[in-house]
Amino acid sequence: MQFSLSPLPFVERIDRVRLIRAENVGPVTFLRLMERFGTATAALAALPDLAKRGGRNAPLRIPEKSEVEREAATLDRMGARWLFRGEPEYPEPLTALDDAPPVLTLLGFPALLLRPCVAIVGARNASIVGRKMAERLGRDLAEAGFTVVSGLARGIDTAAHQGALAGGAAGGGTVAVVAGGADIVYPPENDGLYRDIVQRGAVLAESPLGTEPQARHFPRRNRLISGLSLGVVVVEAALKSGSLITARFAAEQGRDVFAVPGSPLDPRAQGCNRLIKEGAGLIENAEDVISHLRGAFHRPLGEPAGALFRPNSPTREDEAELEKARRQVAECLSPSPVLIDEVVRGCQLSAGVVMTVLLELELAGRLQRHPGGQVSLI
Repeated sequence: MQFSLSPLPFVERIDRVRLIRAENVGPVTFLRLMERFGTATAALAALPDLAKRGGRNAPLRIPEKSEVEREAATLDRMGARWLFRGEPEYPEPLTALDDAPPVLTLLGFPALLLRPCVAIVGARNASIVGRKMAERLGRDLAEAGFTVVSGLARGIDTAAHQGALAGGAAGGGTVAVVAGGADIVYPPENDGLYRDIVQRGAVLAESPLGTEPQARHFPRRNRLISGLSLGVVVVEAALKSGSLITARFAAEQGRDVFAVPGSPLDPRAQGCNRLIKEGAGLIENAEDVISHLRGAFHRPLGEPAGALFRPNSPTREDEAELEKARRQVAECLSPSPVLIDEVVRGCQLSAGVVMTVLLELELAGRLQRHPGGQVSLI
C-alpha cells in the first residue's frame, strides 16, 4: 500500500463509514475493497454487483448517506471525532492487526493514543487487594508517562482507570475502550468515572454512536485493548475470564503478557497463575512492567503514522477466468475453516483471483472469516 499526505475529503470520510457498516463488510473485507477500488465511494457502487456474483439475490443493507451525516453532526456537537486508519491520530499499533478497524470514534484527547500504552485488565468481582493493586499499577504507570488502557468494566478496570487519572498529571493518562458506542456508559454505575475520563482522558469505540453493548461486542473490544498496548497486565482472572481472552489476543498480536500472582485458594487468581506457568511475566509492581518494556519503546508495531492510506491501482480480472475460478474455489471450501494460502495452492490460481472470489462470497453472506487467515463456507 502507498501513502499520501493529502487530507481525506469529507465525502470520502462519510463513504468510508457507510462502507464499513454495510452488510457483510468487516475490517478485512473493507481493506480488500479499498485495495481493489481505490476509494470507498467506488467500492460502495460496486457492492451490489459483487454480492450478486457471489450468489446473493437480496440487496445488501448499506447505511444512507444522510444517516451517517447526522452522526457526523452529532459527533461535532459532542466534541468527538472519527479517526480513520492512515490518519496521523489513528493509533499506529492497531495498524499491525489484520482486522484493524477502518474507523474509530474518539471522545477526549487523541494525544494519549500516541504515547506508549499498557493495558490493565482483570476480574469484575475483584477483591479489595486486587483493586488496590490495579489502582497502584495504573497510577504508577501514568506517572511514568504511560497511557493506561482498560475497558471501563467493574472491578479491576475501574480501579486501573482511577489510578491512571490520579497519576495523569505527570504526563500519562487513561483510555477506556468500550464495547458499545462512545456515548453509552456501561456499566451505568461508572457514569461518574466515564465523565472524568472524557474530561481528562479518552474514550474509544469501534461501534457506532448509540450502540448498546452486547456479549458479542466484548471480544472485539478486547482485541483493541491488547492491540493498542505494548503489553497487557492481568490482575485477578478466573480460568474462563474475558481477561484471558485479552491476554490470548495480546500473545497472538506479539504483545507482552504480564500477570499478578495470587493465592491458589482464590478462584480469581487461577487465571493469572496459569498465565505465569505458561510464560507470562510475573508482576509485583509497575517497575517490573516498565523495565521489561524499555526495549519495546522503539519497536515498530504497525504502519508509519502521519499519512493517509492510499491504495494501489484497482485490479480487474477477466470474467471468464473468474467464472472458472468460482467453481474451483467453491470445490476447495467447506464448513471447516481452511487457510486462504491453502485455497490458493489447491486451486492453482493467482492470489488476486482467489481474493476476488472470496470477496464476492463474503459479500453474498456465504463465507465466514476466522482468525489466522482462515475462511469457511456458511
